[in-house]
Amino acid sequence: MPDLIIILLIILGIVLLWRGPKTLPKIGEALGRGIREARAEAAKASADETPTTPTTPTRPTAPTTSPTDRPDGPA
Repeated sequence: MPDLIIILLIILGIVLLWRGPKTLPKIGEALGRGIREARAEAAKASADETPTTPTTPTRPTAPTTSPTDRPDGPA
């Protein structure tokens, strides 16, 4: 992990020398915007993949009875 921090600091120094200190906030803003858009698209893609379940519960229907099922017999 410390190697990664050192590499990132070196890259930051090179970018600072190359672009100058005035454009560094613009670069950071563009990078942040890109990360936010990527996260939003990833969240939308994962939401599209999840199966949807009905939000309204289904109500059971009453059983139907035939005339021969009555306790008093057929009419």
